[in-house]
Amino acid sequence: MAKTPSNMLPLGTRLPAFSLPDTVSGKTFDGQELMGEHGLLVMFICNHCPFVKHVLDELVRLGRNYADSGIGMVAISSNDVVGYPQDRPEKMAELACERGFLFPYLYDKDQTVARAFDAACTPDFYLFDGAGKLVYRGQLDDSRPGNGVAVSGADLRAAIEAVLGRGSMPSEQKPSIGCNIKWRERG
Repeated sequence: MAKTPSNMLPLGTRLPAFSLPDTVSGKTFDGQELMGEHGLLVMFICNHCPFVKHVLDELVRLGRNYADSGIGMVAISSNDVVGYPQDRPEKMAELACERGFLFPYLYDKDQTVARAFDAACTPDFYLFDGAGKLVYRGQLDDSRPGNGVAVSGADLRAAIEAVLGRGSMPSEQKPSIGCNIKWRERG
């Protein structure tokens, strides 16, 4: 299983503008609409990646735990669906419904949103504060498939708590590690 690290977009970067369709509702969401009073968590995930599957229960818990916190949440899949049919929009909708996602699962067909975020892997996490500035990017926690560390969401949860004024931002932000985003050939 290939391991690709996050590119670690510079802190302070403004939330890139985006507008994408939700695979469950069919509604189009834009980043500003998803922004909560305190911020927005953007998660690049996909259906087939073993790194995402490893943390999926925790992503669902995050959605439940922070649903009413004033932090908006959204998941985005940008993978090439020709080469990776498990990541097709209808399969994304199935996963979101089966797992009870409380956040939209958007499809980035032309991959422009992934490029705007400089996303590199799945999962890849970006937390913006209420002013739309990037305050955290990187890993969920130290757990990886097969490393024996329990999934806790510790790093990302600490960052969310800091944005909510209930703690301090992690001083060390480690890159996420996962499968590379499956880029389409440009032509």
